[in-house]
Amino acid sequence: MIVLGIETSCDETAVSVCRDGVILSNVISSQIIHADFGGVVPELASREHEKILNNITIKALSDASIRLSQIQGIAVTNGPGLAGALLTGVSFAKGLALGLGIEIISINHLEAHIIANLLEEPNIQFPFICLLVSGGHTQLWLVNKLDNYILLGETRDDAAGEAFDKGARVIGLGYPGGPAIEKCAINGDPELINFPRPLAQSNKIEFSFSGLKTSLLYFMDSFKESKKASISDVAASYQNAIIECLISKLNLAVKQTGAQTITIAGGVAKNSVLRNQLKIIFPENNIIFPDLNYCTDNAAMISFLGEIKFNLGSQSCLDFGIIPNFQLESN
Repeated sequence: MIVLGIETSCDETAVSVCRDGVILSNVISSQIIHADFGGVVPELASREHEKILNNITIKALSDASIRLSQIQGIAVTNGPGLAGALLTGVSFAKGLALGLGIEIISINHLEAHIIANLLEEPNIQFPFICLLVSGGHTQLWLVNKLDNYILLGETRDDAAGEAFDKGARVIGLGYPGGPAIEKCAINGDPELINFPRPLAQSNKIEFSFSGLKTSLLYFMDSFKESKKASISDVAASYQNAIIECLISKLNLAVKQTGAQTITIAGGVAKNSVLRNQLKIIFPENNIIFPDLNYCTDNAAMISFLGEIKFNLGSQSCLDFGIIPNFQLESN
């Protein structure tokens, strides 16, 4: 089956073509316009999607050497995400499906992130744990099989990705914050500044990053670079605090479930320090890292999951709507 995937949940406009479980194209256009504002501006995101979605679709088809008439189904993200951005993608997808007379299916963005790990390891052994870390979510899932997910724990307040973005703004590193902090931290000492690790000692699988952000803000109010401490040291120490919070709860989840396979998903999964630490902390576990192109928002995971669902007999009626606060159902 040939499926066209469309993803416009935030500030990436993405279109992909998947055929029989193989990604033929994966085109992503990141909106750099938001860098001037230090974060995503929802109205601007919607407008940017509208401007380029058609051209991105044409390129995805061209890269895949597939004609529009060959598409047999369309998969599109309908949540969670920014309402206007989601509406742009869903409206475009519905128009295509109606015009072509083909099936359409709505996709939960979070589920797609989790299932993206199957693109890296098609023969993954169930059950497995997935650490889902992005700008909007920080969650730990036990994946028993497709469509069978148990939420083990999540953040009380801010997501890890948001902590990176807001932290980068406080430090003065720009947007997006995750890559900026990681780059700045390369020559820094991750142990020099003792930022708090909220809930790290708790036996509950839950995260909190708002206090860590506040701690950084207060620290930077009086910080002056010197031979004793540089901006790189601040970035490295702050990054280390976030990663230790993530790993401490992942470790707790592994002990409680006994799962042998660990996966990560979401934009923060691109962080090389996190990846290296996971290898060190969990040497006995099978750790699956998704391709870097499938960590941040992309349409490959949408088309891939869409094809799986189509093959299982699922499809959506054309009257489905967007769900900005769409939660992945926990069984």
